[in-house]
Order: sequence, then structure tokens, then C-alpha cells
Amino acid sequence: MRLLAFHRPRLVLLLFLISLLRFSSSLQAQNKSALPDLAALDAYYEKARQDWEVPGMAIAIVKNDSVVFAKGYGVLNSKTGGLVNANTIFGIASNTKAYTAAALAMLVDEGKLNWHDPVTKYLPYFQLYNPYVSQAATIRDLLSHRVGLATYSGDLLWYNTTYSREEILRRAKFLKPTYAFRDGYGYSNLMFIAAGQVIEAVSGQTWENFIRTRILQPLGMQQTYLSVRELAGKSNIASPHGFDGQHKPVPTTFTPWDAWNPAAGIFTSGNQQAQWLILQLNRGTYKGKRIFSEAASREMWAPVQPLSISSEAEKNNPSTHFSATGLGWFLTDYQGRKMVAHGGGHEGMNSRTVLLPEENLGFVVLTNSMSSIMTALGNRTVDAFLSVPNARDWSQFYLAAVKARQAGAGQAAPTTPTATKLAPTASKKFTGRYTSPLYGDAIITETRNELQLQLVAAPSLGGKLIPNKENIFDLQWKNQYALLTPTQVRFFTNPEGTLEMRLDANNPDFIFSELEFKKVK
Repeated sequence: MRLLAFHRPRLVLLLFLISLLRFSSSLQAQNKSALPDLAALDAYYEKARQDWEVPGMAIAIVKNDSVVFAKGYGVLNSKTGGLVNANTIFGIASNTKAYTAAALAMLVDEGKLNWHDPVTKYLPYFQLYNPYVSQAATIRDLLSHRVGLATYSGDLLWYNTTYSREEILRRAKFLKPTYAFRDGYGYSNLMFIAAGQVIEAVSGQTWENFIRTRILQPLGMQQTYLSVRELAGKSNIASPHGFDGQHKPVPTTFTPWDAWNPAAGIFTSGNQQAQWLILQLNRGTYKGKRIFSEAASREMWAPVQPLSISSEAEKNNPSTHFSATGLGWFLTDYQGRKMVAHGGGHEGMNSRTVLLPEENLGFVVLTNSMSSIMTALGNRTVDAFLSVPNARDWSQFYLAAVKARQAGAGQAAPTTPTATKLAPTASKKFTGRYTSPLYGDAIITETRNELQLQLVAAPSLGGKLIPNKENIFDLQWKNQYALLTPTQVRFFTNPEGTLEMRLDANNPDFIFSELEFKKVK
């Protein structure tokens, strides 16, 4: 009896371990069987790519700490070909913002800064539109799009200019607010440039070196790059694509906008970004190594600035009830789950990263197109993993909406007036140097009765001024960048008698009206 009693705990333990092993095996089988029909998703992705006329894309899906799907589709370049695969490098643009937020979180974990620290504690030169906001703005404000500026305000300061990050931020004081501080939403790349400068000031490393050594290397992301310049000599790089007059994709080239890297400078692949997804879903731990704390993860995924849901969005997604910015992320709900996501728009490339923490699910969609296919594929992917009954064909739904808008825009497009010839003596009054407190100088010269505009801070931006009507010219850009739209140059005399110049463009990415030029000589 004593012998039996002595061995009973061991017997109980053995039986417990056997049952645990069976449960674990059963759970693994359930998890495996819980995956949707990946072959059907694969076919859906490729059909959607063709329907949207996207040259190339890559998709990677992480579920339960494993990469369950990673594949490339289409071509690197619509003219020269080359097949895309899961290791093809794409620009992820603003998906970079989550990396910058994570870098700051690591410094918070180390006690080197606080989320509520004023930005001026680390960047004494940081100024916005009034002294109170300049002093009150915190690290959290930089990462949550609530400082009072309009969406994309000041982006022309980094677009093809020679300005350093510090010079860009010094000029930000001339930007005008569109709502009160912390009282509205305005997507701001400039504030993430400031966040990158804070990282440098606190760590003593450039943003690029910090991200590489503290995040990319621990995650084994050696084929992830932090500047267009780092792509030189590398193979398997997707080419960016703009659109021609018939809205067909046309290959373009990357421009090294290093000043914006903390906001949008990362280039990576589906397989590489999948490692980032694993880190995020594990709330800061990667293969047993702690990169940032769980508390930091929860802070970054907590709502900061509420966002309104439009009637159109409500109709399209009835299951969505809230939307907000986090720190480097956007937060919403979808089909009863919290969704943590961000998109990215480079010149010629769009992408999207999505996390569903409750489902331990994450995925990335990378494209070398400026289409909005990513949202459609993202919704379809979530529906498949959640086994949503009678799920909508999101690709066809959004594609129909895009085509309807394009058709409407085509019908409403005004006809271009016939260019008028400028009198030889008339051109002289427009030539000279103009200056903008925000942007710097612009110069207009005249050669053989033709006017040329040059933005001094951006050597590649300028072009011929073609007379349209009195004091208004059509700007024929000398470089056809994908993010540039038809632009007119307008001159007028202000009440003080000084000639002023404005660039008028219906551009969704840049606010040209912020460039208030006055003639100085």
C-alpha cells in the first residue's frame, strides 16, 4: 500500500502529461483545419490583380505565430517583366510609421523618454503655428495625427527638395492650422519626421541606424532597406507604376526622399514583413526575445484621436462601429474583432498591413501600383479566416466604385482652353525671384518669349509656363512624376501692389496652395 501510494502522484502526473499532449495535438489539428481554403484565396488574389490591372503584388499571411501563406503575383515591371515572388522588395511607405512608433516605445521602456514628454525637450528648434502648441505638443501627439494641421500639410517640404529633416521642421512654423490643437484629425508625415529626430536626439543614432540595429537585425530582416539609395545594385526590386491618360499602369522610378524616411522610407518584402507581423502579434516578443514591452504594445494599440465614420463607410461596413488613431496605427472594429492596421502610399506603390490580435492573424498586401486594391483584398482575407457567411466580393465591390468615380471625373473634366500667345513685352513682368516663407524661393525666367518656372528647393520640380488666359498659365512639368497632377500658375497683384504667384492643383497628396509666393525682385 505504501509503495502504491508513493507512486500515485507520478501516475497522476503521467496521465496529466498524456492528456495535455493529446489536447495539444488536437488543438494543433484544429488550428490547421481552421485555416480557410488558401488555394481559393490564392485564385481570388490573382483574379483581383488582373481585374484591377495591377502589374505586380505580394501577399504574406501570419496565423498563430506561423507564416501560413506567402506568394508573389504578376511582374516587377509592366514593360520589362520579371516575376514577383514573396521575396520581392516593395516600398511600404507609411507602414513605416509603426516602426518609428515601436522605436520610441523601446526608448520609453528603457526610461529614456516618456510618451507625455514635450517634443521641445529633445528638439529645441521644434515650432508649430503658435507658441502654446509648440511647447505643449508631446511624443504622443507626433504619432497620432492631432496637432491641428490639415492632412498632408507641409508635405511639399520633403517632396523632391534638398531640405534636411531639421530644416523641414524649422519651416513647419509657417503652416496654418485647420482646427484646434488635439481637437481633430489631420494626417501628418511631418510629425513622424519629427519623431525620427527625437529618436536620434535620445539614442545618439540616426533613425536608420536605430531601426536597423534594434529592430531589423533581431528580426532577421537583412533584406529590408531604409532608403531608396540602399536599393542600388539589388535584384528582385519591384518597379513603381503611375498611370497614363487611359489609366493604364506605366513604370516610373523611385526618388530618394531620405528626409521622409521616418514617416515612409522602408522597403521590404512579403516574407520580411511577415516577421514584423509576428513581433506585433506577440506584443513585442520575437522567438522568445523581448523587443518592446507588452505595455508598450497596448499603448500603441490604444485609441488616441477618435475618427468619424462617414455614412458611406457605415454603409459599406455595417459591422464597423468605431475608428481612431493609435500610435503609428489606425484602429477600428470589423466583424466583431478589433483591427489594427495601416496603409502606405509611395509614388507608384500602395500597400496595407492588417492585424487582428484576437485571431492571432496578420497579413500584408504589397503592390507596385497606385490602385486601392489592398483594402479589397484585406477585407476578403479577413472574411475568409473568420468564415463570414455570404461574404461580399470586395474586389468587385470596390472596383465598381472606382470605375464609377473615374467615369464621373471624365464627364466633369473641363476642356483645356486653347493656349494664347504671350506678347513679347508681357512676359517681362512675370520674370524674377519669388519667395514663400514656408517653402523658399521660386524663379521665373524667360527665353525666346517662353517662361520657365523653377522651384529652387526642388531642382527636379519646375517646367514651362504655357499661356492659358490673362495672368494664368498651364504648368508643363519637366518631370512627369506619378504624384503630380495638372497644375496651373496664377499671378495677381495684392493690395500693397506686390505681384504674387500661386500654384493651383487639384492634388490629393500635396497642398500647393500653401506655397504663397511673393515677388521680391
